[in-house]
Amino acid sequence: MARITSLVLAATGIAALAACSDTNPTQARVDSTAQQARPHLGVAPVRSPSRPVYANNGNELNHGQAKPNGPTTQAVGTGISYHGGPLLTAATKVAAVYWSSTVIYNGGPTPGTTGAGSADGSLVGYFMSHIGGSPYFNINSTYYNSAGTHVANVVNYTQFYANNTSVPASGANVSDAAMLSMLQTAFNTGKLTYDSGTLYNIFTKGTVNLGGGFGTQYCAYHSWGNVVVGGVTRSVLYSAMPDDYAKPSACSSGLAAANGDAHADAEVSVLVHEIEETTTDMNGNAWYDSTGYENADKCAWNYGTTFTTALGGKANVTLGAKSFLIQQNWVNSGSGGCLLSW
Repeated sequence: MARITSLVLAATGIAALAACSDTNPTQARVDSTAQQARPHLGVAPVRSPSRPVYANNGNELNHGQAKPNGPTTQAVGTGISYHGGPLLTAATKVAAVYWSSTVIYNGGPTPGTTGAGSADGSLVGYFMSHIGGSPYFNINSTYYNSAGTHVANVVNYTQFYANNTSVPASGANVSDAAMLSMLQTAFNTGKLTYDSGTLYNIFTKGTVNLGGGFGTQYCAYHSWGNVVVGGVTRSVLYSAMPDDYAKPSACSSGLAAANGDAHADAEVSVLVHEIEETTTDMNGNAWYDSTGYENADKCAWNYGTTFTTALGGKANVTLGAKSFLIQQNWVNSGSGGCLLSW
C-alpha cells in the first residue's frame, strides 16, 4: 500500500517520504527525497473490531490520485496484479534500528551498541532471525518479477543499531525526512552498513509518532527515500515501526501475548506485514490489487486458526522454538486467498 505499505491501524497502507506536513490525513506525503509512485504504499492499518481490515475502510487508498500507468502482467484471477516494478527476489535482508535511550524490547541490544542480527536477544530479533525459510514466508515465493524470477524463501537479519542519539520524545511527531536523516548519519558514522536491498526497520518506544499518524491512520508503514553513500545518491528502504502495544486497541490483536511479552508479541505481526510487502512491492510499483492493497494488506488482522501456547497466549505459527501470532498473507496462486503457509 502506499505509504508504502503500512498496516492500517490494525489494517494497511504506504506513504512516501515527505518534508511537508500531513495536513490531509488521507493524502500520502511526498518528500523531495522520495520516489513514490502510488498514493497508499505500505501502511499497516489500525485494527477495527467490526472490520478486521482497514479501520478507515481503506479511504487512504482512494483520495483521487491516479495509479501508475505501468503494465499489468498478471491476470486478476489471483486477486492481485503485477505492475512491472522490482522485487527482492534473491533474499530479503532486514536490519533493526532501535531508536531509544533505553532498551525497547526485553533482551534487546544495549543502547549505543551495534552488532550482527544474531546478537539481538529480543523476541523481535528472534523473529527476524527465524521467519526466513518458514512455510509462512514461503507464501511470498508465489510472487515474481518481470523476468519470471520468484521470490526466494530467505530472510537474513544482518545488523542492528541501538541508536541512543537525538532520541525523539514520547508523543513527538517524527517526519520521514527526520528518519532518513537519522539513517544518513548512521551510514556516515559506520553505525550501519548501507545496502540497497536491506529493509531498515526503525523501532521506537512508547508513543513516539513515526510519520505523524501512528494509532490513528496506521500502525506502521514501509517506504523508501534517498541517502548519499560514497558521494553517490542511493535509494534506501525503511519501515516506520512504532511501539504498537503503546496503542493496543488500534494496533494489537487484543489476544493474550503468545510469549508473554506484550510489546514484542504485538510488534512482530505488524513487522512481518511490512517485510513481506517490501519484498513484493519495494517501490510501490510491483504487486498490488485494483484498490491499491499489497499482499499483506489483503489479509491485515486476519489470523486464521490459532492455538494456545504454554504461557496461555494465542499463536498461529511456530518458528524455531517459539510461537507467534501473525497476520496471514495473500497467496498469488489459484484464485488467491489468505494463508499461514505454502
